[in-house]
Amino acid sequence: MAVVQVKDRAGGKQTLEVSGERPLMEVLRDSNLGVLGTCGGMSSCGTCHVYIAETWADKLPPKTEDEQLMLEGIGELVEVRANSRLSCQIPMSEELSGIEVEVGPVA
Repeated sequence: MAVVQVKDRAGGKQTLEVSGERPLMEVLRDSNLGVLGTCGGMSSCGTCHVYIAETWADKLPPKTEDEQLMLEGIGELVEVRANSRLSCQIPMSEELSGIEVEVGPVA
């Protein structure tokens, strides 16, 4: 079982347990943290935007072109940082146990 350390939009912190391998977006959405995942994981809505702790950024798969384009698009509406990711593109696994994320603003 993997765990995710989450800072929500109000600044509260939670530890979530993840069973099985599934996208981080689903974990955050199902925990009622304001992550919508409207597009169902297709990198086409930006409603699962998160900030990844710098210590974890290099452990993630690289951004796809679609993810990068969506982040650029929502950057006109919300703050996009170098460590911004779409949580639908982060497959949770034991290797990512302990990952620290902050739920980003909704575009």
